Amino acid sequence: QVQMVESGGGFVQAGGSLRLSCFPSKPTFTSYAMAWFRQAPGKEREFVAAITWSGYTTDYSDFVKDRFTISRDNAKYTVLLQMDSLRPEDTAIYYCAARTSGWGRRESDYGYWGQGTQVTVSS
Repeated sequence: QVQMVESGGGFVQAGGSLRLSCFPSKPTFTSYAMAWFRQAPGKEREFVAAITWSGYTTDYSDFVKDRFTISRDNAKYTVLLQMDSLRPEDTAIYYCAARTSGWGRRESDYGYWGQGTQVTVSS
């Protein structure tokens, strides 16, 4: 079973930056869209950003638009999430997910998930 592997989480002060990265445990996908979701304490998991296989099309939730940037390097099977101007409300576990057809925001359409990486933003 292929899993996604996230890294790059940590502790940062408000206004700071972090970069998350993610890659599949086995590079077996021929093409796949990828996305980041997050889950804050006591809340449901929510969509953050998504990117198509080509990397030409991206989508962001309103609360991270203009602060976060999703990108990918297919040669390295890696997707990145650059997070700038972080706010305390960005504190959450961030999950990477992949899907082998289509793309979008719906969590249930993503079949491959990672264990998550913790991001904590202090005020």
